[in-house]
Amino acid sequence: MKTCDRFERMKNAYETDLAVLNSHADRHAGTNPAKASSRIAKGVKLNMARALSKHYDRCRVCC
Repeated sequence: MKTCDRFERMKNAYETDLAVLNSHADRHAGTNPAKASSRIAKGVKLNMARALSKHYDRCRVCC
């Protein structure tokens, strides 16, 4: 799968956000903020999939 630079930047940004949220949830396991971070991470993952899929469908370089 060939992708453009913008796709890679978007993917890296989302993965960085996910890593921060998941590491926070791991560090503070069992607390309410950790549970919130875990829920937010799930939403970010869905948003990442949606954004990258939309980009891939519309980008002339990625097709």
